[in-house]
Amino acid sequence: MPPPLDPTSPLPADFEAWLDWLATQRRASPLTLKAYRAGLHALLRLADGRPVVELEVQDIRRFVARLHGEGLQGRSIARHLSSWRGLYRWLIRQHGARANPVLGVRPPKSPSALPRVLSPEQANALLDPEAKNLLETRDIAIFELFYSSGLRVSEVAGLDVNGGLDLAEGMVTVAGKRNRSRSVPVGSHAATALAAWLAVRGQIARPGEPALFVTRSGGRLSAGGIASRLGHRARLLGLGVHVHPHMLRHSFASHLLQSSGDLRAVQELLGHASIRSTQVYTHLDFQHLAKVYDAAHPRARK
Repeated sequence: MPPPLDPTSPLPADFEAWLDWLATQRRASPLTLKAYRAGLHALLRLADGRPVVELEVQDIRRFVARLHGEGLQGRSIARHLSSWRGLYRWLIRQHGARANPVLGVRPPKSPSALPRVLSPEQANALLDPEAKNLLETRDIAIFELFYSSGLRVSEVAGLDVNGGLDLAEGMVTVAGKRNRSRSVPVGSHAATALAAWLAVRGQIARPGEPALFVTRSGGRLSAGGIASRLGHRARLLGLGVHVHPHMLRHSFASHLLQSSGDLRAVQELLGHASIRSTQVYTHLDFQHLAKVYDAAHPRARK
């Protein structure tokens, strides 16, 4: 088997042109572009020197089998197939490739893994302790916003001080996947924490820096920096679980659904294009909902 290619190494010019088109015309997120780049490197490795325009359906099916045999899970293989499918569409349109051999090829199924969430008690244990310094004031504002509004880490990192956040109205507006804009409420605890941060932000923010959340050196705090600070706080408080930004988003959705039972509302707040993405949270709360049913439904009571 050929050695894996360096995922940062340059790709062929037509591959790079497609990724550039995705970034500029489709506004694909950096994470999507990174995943697609990895998929294209995998395609080159598996093709082992053969021009990709000469590959056929049976080749793609064989590649899928090899990736699965190498231990890649179904979801990762699905991402690779998505990148290959898109590349071939581009090659057909721009370079006259004759066919898309990825059409109809499906990844192997993987067992569904339910997202891990914090309990309400764990969420309170994470958020309740008061800040001891300026950076903790910033961190609590970030984490409260996650749990209050169900934002993605990229959405939080991308917020500007003069755009998106409206504490007077108790709303935050973000540009989510595919640049879809949505506005979601900001809870009272989050609003208080954000106001406390805004009162001291000027002490470290560089002059003219637009970012709402900044590092100790005054520049925009990255998504990775946010994740690192969240993990550090969870360890410091002895929560006993690895906490990452998406876990707070999952917790927001699960706890809201548990309280309201309104799946459509949770879908809108999360910014899911399809309700199928939101339905995973119904499995998390099935036992709770079953108890509600048993207690409330007239045909369930003994």
